[in-house]
Amino acid sequence: MDKILVQTEDFTLADEYELLGQDPGVGAVVTFVGKVRDFNLGDNVIGLHLQHYPGMTEKSLQEIALQARERWPLDKVTIIHRVGDLNISDQIVFVGVSSAHRDAAFASCEFIMDYLKTKAPFWKKERLNEGSRWLDARESDEESATRWDEIK
Repeated sequence: MDKILVQTEDFTLADEYELLGQDPGVGAVVTFVGKVRDFNLGDNVIGLHLQHYPGMTEKSLQEIALQARERWPLDKVTIIHRVGDLNISDQIVFVGVSSAHRDAAFASCEFIMDYLKTKAPFWKKERLNEGSRWLDARESDEESATRWDEIK
């Protein structure tokens, strides 16, 4: 069963890694952690505010995990996404996958992140030194996600 969480609380990378690698058939664990950085679009960023639609967001993340499972032989999938107010260097998202082989683990982790960035219903508002702004999806994120349509 996949672990899908949307929460305000932080997560501990070591704990999540340990859970992914417990099964004796696991030969590869790949993780990704996204963090709040201090710049974007040429401006200094002082934090983020993330909103979501409860229920719909978790369902969307579960669907992304299911699509990854349909493409690759995976043991475990974990997706944790934080919401609320986050500061510089805070962890935003954790994606972790385990599989018998590294190719499946690397590809599926990247696939999940690409789809998460473009298909999951999260709204991000950057806090700047002077004011704030809502962020739109980046064209580069869309391009990353659409390349998976060609790889099935």
